[in-house]
Order: sequence, then structure tokens, then C-alpha cells
Amino acid sequence: MNQKNRKISVIAGGALLLLLLPLVAVLLEETYFISLFSRIIIYGLAAVSLDLLLGYGGMISLGHAAYVGIGAYVVGIFFYHAQEMEPIISIPFIMHGSENALLVLPLAIIISGFFALVIGSLCLRTKGMHFIMITLAFAQMIYYFFVSLEKYGGDDGLSLYSRSSLPGLDLSNDLHFYYFCLFLLIGFLFLVKRTVDSRFGLVVRGGSNNERRLKALGINIYRYKLVCFVIAGAGAGLAGGLLANQTEYISPGLMHWTLSGELMVMVLLGGLGTLFGPILGAAVFLLMEETLAMYTEHWMVFMGPFLVLVVIFAKRGLFGLLTGEQNNNG
Repeated sequence: MNQKNRKISVIAGGALLLLLLPLVAVLLEETYFISLFSRIIIYGLAAVSLDLLLGYGGMISLGHAAYVGIGAYVVGIFFYHAQEMEPIISIPFIMHGSENALLVLPLAIIISGFFALVIGSLCLRTKGMHFIMITLAFAQMIYYFFVSLEKYGGDDGLSLYSRSSLPGLDLSNDLHFYYFCLFLLIGFLFLVKRTVDSRFGLVVRGGSNNERRLKALGINIYRYKLVCFVIAGAGAGLAGGLLANQTEYISPGLMHWTLSGELMVMVLLGGLGTLFGPILGAAVFLLMEETLAMYTEHWMVFMGPFLVLVVIFAKRGLFGLLTGEQNNNG
């Protein structure tokens, strides 16, 4: 089987597994797996958004969790004000809370994207280690800002008590919520795939390899990278909104740099710049966490050597190992 057919087979097999898993779990009366794989899909979405920065844009961000947290807090704050029957903003106009997913999830995307626009416009004026540190600094600033918001639970976080409502679906039903998350993941994958394969994506990828040459051709790579940064931030915000619904709880911990590190590990495990690899990486990471945590609280001791082995012997991650893409960059 040639490489292209192997890749199609792996992707099709993974898609079939995700489509059928909830039905099998119901038949076997192991419905816990529906919740677990909903979490995997959500983290996979966040990891794909980070892969857009790392794998295609060459932008190493240690602050990506900030957008996950912002998306989660948009859902949480709107839920809180809907329950308390008080407006979020009264001046210069009244904005009420809401539990409607058709409102809060798009707002999570937009607001996270806006923050990514502001932060990215500043961070992208730096390079290398300076870029890494300034993304981390902005994320930690946002983290401590939400810690200080006592109205929304401060460091203790905020319980939502129920999930958002959506016409035609009961998101409180784990099966419905699972397929809703899967639908959004597929939609985001389609968007990112079209983006990286377009002329815009070629410029972004070219900028990660040889930015000086693109500047010599008269291309303003800064604008392209900024748009890429915003798309990635918006995708992470969507993941955050879904995560708030899945756990029915939000806290500033969603914005901490440790979550950014975990997302980076998922991308490296699955395969940097492979698009579908981060989903596999999220599945392996969370399944290892779930399994090893039953035996020891220091499960990361085992994750570390495993990650080292993957990075050394599988240059394109586990996805590249399965598809035979170890020697390719595309």
C-alpha cells in the first residue's frame, strides 16, 4: 500500500472509530467512554488549532491555553448572568446572559479571536525566544486577571450546573453532546485544511521556512501570520466553550501555562504539521493519563520517556509512523 492510501486508510479508520464508538459504548453499557472521548475530541480541536501555529506557521506559543480559557469563561459568564437574571453590561447598552449555544459559542469564538488579534499583533513583532516568552507572559496576565474576579469564583472557579441549550439537540445528553463536538471538530478540520492548502497557507508555511525570501518578494508575512494566529485563537476559544459545557465547570486553571504545555505535547505526540496527528496525540495523551493515573499520581514520569522516544524515532509523530510520512514535510 502506497503512502497516500495508507494515510487515507488511517484517517478513514479514525473517523469510523469516532463515529461508531458511542453506539458501541451504549450497547456494552460503558457510557463513561462517551464522556471520555468527548473530552478527547475537545482537546483534539484545541491541539489542531495549536498545530496551525506550530506545525505550519513555525510560531511556538506557550500561551495558547489563554484562548481556551477565554472561550470557556464566555460561556460561563453568560450562563451565570442568565441564572442570576442580571445584565452583563448595562452601559452603554444592555447585554443579558444566555444559555443558548447558538449565541454563546459564536461569541466564544469571536472574543477569543479578538484577544488573539490584540496579543498576536504585539507578539509577532518579536521572534524566537522573545516570541515564546511574550506569549507566555500574556497568558499568565490573563490567568491572574481571572483569578482576581471574585464575582465569577476567582481561583475556585464557577459551576454551571447545566449545559448550554441548542434547538433540536439535548446537549445534556452525552450522546447528543458527543456528536455535536465531533461535528464541530470536523468543521474546524475542514477550515484548517482548506487554509493550509490555499495560497494563504503556502505563504504562512513559506514564512516559517524562509521569511527573508518572502520579504524580498514583497510579501508582508506579518499580516499572514497574524491572520493565522487569530484563526488558531478562535479555534481554541471554541474548544474552551465546549470544554466548559462538557465539565459544567470553569476555572482560571484552563488558562495556565501547564495546559499550553499539555497541548504542545499532544501536537508533538501526534505529529507536528500533520493536521490530523494532534487528534491522535490528544487521544494517546488522555488515554495514558486515564490509565496510568489509576496506578500512580506521578503518571507524567512515564509520559516523559514515551514522548522522548516518539520525538527521536518518529519525526512526524505517531500519525507519521502510521502513514509512513516520516521523511516528508508536507
